[in-house]
Amino acid sequence: MTVSVKIMPNALKGPHVVVLAYDGLCTFEFGIAYEVFGLHRPEMGEGWYRYSICGVEPGPLKAGGGLAISVDHGMEALAEADLIVVPGWRSIDAEVPPALIDALCAAHQRGARIMSLCSGVAVLAATGLLRHRRATTHWRYVASISKRYPDITFDADVLYMDEGSLLTAAGSAAGIDLCLHVVRRDFGAEAANSVARRLVLPPHREGGQAQFIQAPVPQEREGIRLGPLIDWMRQQLDEEQPISMLAAKAGMSERTFQRRFESTTGQTVGEWLLQQRLRHARELLERASSASLDDVAEASGFGTLATMRHHFRKRLGTSPGAYRKTFAGE
Repeated sequence: MTVSVKIMPNALKGPHVVVLAYDGLCTFEFGIAYEVFGLHRPEMGEGWYRYSICGVEPGPLKAGGGLAISVDHGMEALAEADLIVVPGWRSIDAEVPPALIDALCAAHQRGARIMSLCSGVAVLAATGLLRHRRATTHWRYVASISKRYPDITFDADVLYMDEGSLLTAAGSAAGIDLCLHVVRRDFGAEAANSVARRLVLPPHREGGQAQFIQAPVPQEREGIRLGPLIDWMRQQLDEEQPISMLAAKAGMSERTFQRRFESTTGQTVGEWLLQQRLRHARELLERASSASLDDVAEASGFGTLATMRHHFRKRLGTSPGAYRKTFAGE
């Protein structure tokens, strides 16, 4: 017989999670941290997480969505934290208070883990703790924050990054993936699966955020000869397109054609074709159709399913089958 002992949150003895609250709080990421670490879970026993909220500045604090938050603890709570969660910061380029930087550095120095969700990486970056380390954030922020912190290696393709005592999550929902990863690290797969079931989520998502990035439209300033050719190339993705044939159609030498094509699109011919084929394959997979994966591979110009799988794994961090299941619900 299994006995479930009710443990009230204030009687818990597990790792102490402290979540930052601030004026302009991002409520979604804040809610993620509460759902995973702060929600009452008597089935987990007395070793489950303790949970506190730490006000970065005096309250009441204004949060996104018109909410006001009143917190019981100031930054002194960070001195007792085992895990500190930084929700999405008020702006990716907003200044981080020096007192917060000092408190986080002190907490990390004594052994606390620090985890950022989405734009919360701006706070971690400002502390200097990520210098010469890997990190991630929402793909739309990577270019701007990389310029400000060139000594941090940002990866826009992953859902989260675990650097031991420093952890970063990509876009907002990827915060759930990282929180479940932390539970898995602290309490094992069974505990993480239990939390995921209550959230009605898979305990682990395949792939990275590259699959959610809208394919950029290249600034095609091609001349009269390249314009119709590029349109033709898009319409014939399922066919072989050797450089010699394309150059002949453009009325150029192969060397001139490759140089002008790259100047026009910002990509080599091979890279452009690969991205177009990936885009087309994604469009086909997103439709709830009966087309087999082999048919999609052929229609997209990959030829074989094995080749398409290789490029999906390399560029999108997932498989064609998993991509279809995510976006077409099949």
